[in-house]
Amino acid sequence: MAMAILLRPHPFSLLIPLSLFSLLLNTAFCFHPKLFNVSKLQSDSDWSPAGATWYGPANGAGSDGGACGYVDAVEKAPFSAKVSAGGPSLFQSGKGCGACYQVKCTENAACSGSPVTVTITDECPGCVSESTHFDLSGTAFGAMAKSGQADQLRNAGVLQIQYKRVECEYPGTSVVFHVDSGSNPNYFASLIEYEDGDGDLASVDLQQGLDSDIWVPMQRSWGAVWKLDYGSELRAPFSIRLTALESGNTLVAKNVIPAGWEPGKTYRSLVNFDG
Repeated sequence: MAMAILLRPHPFSLLIPLSLFSLLLNTAFCFHPKLFNVSKLQSDSDWSPAGATWYGPANGAGSDGGACGYVDAVEKAPFSAKVSAGGPSLFQSGKGCGACYQVKCTENAACSGSPVTVTITDECPGCVSESTHFDLSGTAFGAMAKSGQADQLRNAGVLQIQYKRVECEYPGTSVVFHVDSGSNPNYFASLIEYEDGDGDLASVDLQQGLDSDIWVPMQRSWGAVWKLDYGSELRAPFSIRLTALESGNTLVAKNVIPAGWEPGKTYRSLVNFDG
């Protein structure tokens, strides 16, 4: 009887393995692409060549905020002077402000070969001798050196280095909005800083009042400063929505700019992008 069953299988028994195979195949294609992105995994381990110089005080932050508008924040935590001006391909007319990179050097005897994380906070429009160029702060340039050899490395002046894009990480820090001193009831502008993740922004939108569901797009004024020239009186509090440039992730700082806000004041949100 057992042999008869094996020799004459039920017609539907052939469909079971095929159905299981089809189910497994369809399930495999249901993965979200961000969870299995081979190119992303590969890019995280790749280093690319770039040129590097340094500017400003030997142990300083380059310039006082530079073309991104971060002013004296570049000297303080979480930037802690480990910042860089970017050549045109890094600065991207201001779109690159806030992006984070790791840099390292090996060609000089004083190089440690260990990576240093820097944030783009300024522009170096004349840095065009290579396709990618970092004009690092004195602090960041020296941080690529072996212990006790920072001055020796800075004396080299110009280096060929390696770099790669990394996520920004500012532990315990939320996104901060510094309202531009030229803001008024009809015009609102703000410097936005300390974004985890991408670090740079594709778009910013503003929502007025407590009962509105309308998001009004802001425009990049310059660097990391975004503006809204509304043409009539704006109703606070303002919620601000950020969209990251590379990942497209969004973040909403709900009612971060309060009623009675003042130009020149800084308002700290309670949120940040997930790293």
